[in-house]
Amino acid sequence: MASLKEIRAKVTSIKSTQKITRAMQMVAASKMRRAQERMEMGRPYAESMHRVISHLVQAQSDYKHPYMVSRPVNRVGFIVVTSDRGLAGGLNINLFKNLLKSVKEYQDQSVEIEFAVIGAKGVGFFKNFGGKVSSALTDYGDSPSYEQLSVPVQVMLDDYSEGRLDRIYLVYNQFVNAMTQKPSLTQLVPLPEGKLDDEADAAHSWDYIYEPDTKTLIDSLMVRYIESIVYQAVLENIASEQSARMVAMKAATDNAGNLIKDLQLVYNKLRQAAITREISEIVGGAAAVS
Repeated sequence: MASLKEIRAKVTSIKSTQKITRAMQMVAASKMRRAQERMEMGRPYAESMHRVISHLVQAQSDYKHPYMVSRPVNRVGFIVVTSDRGLAGGLNINLFKNLLKSVKEYQDQSVEIEFAVIGAKGVGFFKNFGGKVSSALTDYGDSPSYEQLSVPVQVMLDDYSEGRLDRIYLVYNQFVNAMTQKPSLTQLVPLPEGKLDDEADAAHSWDYIYEPDTKTLIDSLMVRYIESIVYQAVLENIASEQSARMVAMKAATDNAGNLIKDLQLVYNKLRQAAITREISEIVGGAAAVS
């Protein structure tokens, strides 16, 4: 059994760790609020881009952009969005489990797989897991820019345009609320059937003059549209990371408190036993003298 000195040292060490986890919890809570604000601010842009592309596609219904045309699937690409830092509970692990299910399904069909990774945790995972990683981005921070994220996305889109990939998926953690983050796997290219249908606008008559022509606009805006989807997914993943870290650090802080209580109880029992033993020795000694 541990001595009183050893227990005191353990309690002191756990209290120090508890201070760190409590501080990390408060920092994560603050960052989560800012990440939520950025995520919500990015949604109107993504929605507006969706409406513009929908209008253009309806106006030029006889033209099919390559990103809208399905073809036989022989090679598949995954854009995987993970966090740069750990201590976020099972956030990344759950994402990888969801990803590996889809990867296995395609591998069973003899489909080649390629990855573009965003986040240091994803890079570390694929170093152990293996697989072809065409591009990787790390240290994108809490407020990434379009320019930062465009590189891995453009690599995948170039491979698709040149026929080296037949389908691209986006894998990220969808922010539901502070307590819930949901791994999401979305088909990015070709755009799923009905993705650009805009029933609300189609129900009304409208007529626009496009300059330059609609085909040129669709070609130039389609890449921007795909980038906006990935950018919004990264913002969602950042908010998910901070909320998961806040929950994980709160659990660690609570567990440290429970462990301190248990050690304190053991310490008090040992101390009481030591005092009782000393009293017994004194009484026994006094009895022997008398």
